[in-house]
Amino acid sequence: MEVALSYFDFKPNESFFIKGKVPKYKSYNLRTFEKIPQIKKLPEEIRFAIRVVGNVLPFKVNNYVIRDLINWDNIPDDPMFQLTFPQKTMLKPHHFDKMAEVLKRDASKEEIKATANEIRMQLNPHPAGQQEENTPQLGCETLKGMQHKYQETTLFFPSQGQTCHAYCTFCFRWPQFVGIDELKFAMKESEVLVDYLRNHPEVTDVLFTGGDPMIMKANVLASYIKPLLEADLPNLRNIRIGTKGLAYWPYKFVTDSDADEMLGLFRKVTDSGLNLALMGHYSNPVELTTDIHKEAARRVRSTGAQIRTQSPLLRYINDTSEAWADMWREQVKQGMIPYYMFVVRDTGARHHFDIPLEQAWKIFRGAYKQVSGIARTVRGPSMSAGPGKVQVLGVSNVAGEKVFTLRFIQGRNPDWTGRPFFAKYNKDAVWLDDLEPAFGEKQFFFEKESENMLIGDSNGDSNGSSKVKASRTEKLDLRKILDEVN
Repeated sequence: MEVALSYFDFKPNESFFIKGKVPKYKSYNLRTFEKIPQIKKLPEEIRFAIRVVGNVLPFKVNNYVIRDLINWDNIPDDPMFQLTFPQKTMLKPHHFDKMAEVLKRDASKEEIKATANEIRMQLNPHPAGQQEENTPQLGCETLKGMQHKYQETTLFFPSQGQTCHAYCTFCFRWPQFVGIDELKFAMKESEVLVDYLRNHPEVTDVLFTGGDPMIMKANVLASYIKPLLEADLPNLRNIRIGTKGLAYWPYKFVTDSDADEMLGLFRKVTDSGLNLALMGHYSNPVELTTDIHKEAARRVRSTGAQIRTQSPLLRYINDTSEAWADMWREQVKQGMIPYYMFVVRDTGARHHFDIPLEQAWKIFRGAYKQVSGIARTVRGPSMSAGPGKVQVLGVSNVAGEKVFTLRFIQGRNPDWTGRPFFAKYNKDAVWLDDLEPAFGEKQFFFEKESENMLIGDSNGDSNGSSKVKASRTEKLDLRKILDEVN
């Protein structure tokens, strides 16, 4: 394949390599992590906690994260260690003790699996109605590898992209990785995606997500993207790819065997007239510091693709204004666009990472005021809740009442977008469900319509959410799944 040196030119930098050799990707999981030399030096208490939690929540790390991103002199407090290695308090005490007891008495694999699944089903595997309310239909077929919550954006889960270079401990899509097929989103047929877009002219954006689509080889990703280009869909304007690959394995874009082919695919998208945006997940400033990362970001942007950045606000990992200000400044320096600060979702180990909404707003504001206007493209703190993405604008006193001021960044009904509303102040609130309407109101303005959408009432449903909802008869029965798996 011939490539244009103007955007593929790469001059090797010795700091990219180990002893002059290009690193090859190597991952470690629950079965192999104790082979990591640094792990052998850790106390048994920490290693046992990794085994206990790793039997419930997914765990995978790789040689780049181990070698270049974790400070092994600062364990267990190092934020990248917290981000990738399971921690004891990620399980509530009674769950941890239950799994620990099973492991200590050397129970059978079947009993360990059954115990893990029982705990998993108590961790809200699919928050914000993403399986029951967001799964679309095409004719009579339920498209279990897609989601369509917001009018203009469809999410597509390519089946070969449902893993990652390393797993984040906070991951809200952890059910993709724990071996229960009924909890997974995945789809192989790109033709179905094209047909769906033809039947839904309101959709302008396709977001490839997972897992991490950048785990795929270039030719596999191309098998999903090229049909979109060839279909010449007049409504399609933006292709997005959600990825942690730039942070967790930047060699993917620089020295991997298909790196140039991948960048060629990106250029094909942008040359077609579509906007290509990599939605880069960055959780701590250290992920932006390596030379190989900087080169990877440069090469991606040289194809005409954008890199937009986002992450949840996470206790132990990025819970200071300084960390976020440092991230945003460095992202802008490397040509990226700060996009979102999220509130950690109400699933999995949320209790380990969550931060009260008032504190989240203060951290956001503290970082926002430290950066120049060019970095103030970022929005947050934002909750991806059932009704939509809700931003915390601040804590105020209105008509003598202390309140949260909020607004929709995105809503199931696009008419909600940008509309401010108020909630009673609650110092302990960490999620939208913890809030109540202010000023004596019985409901937030969107609640009645949202309830009607969820029971299939399409009156006033201008965003088409009733069209993209799976039948209530297909609602996930967690107990039934447990029985079948066990």
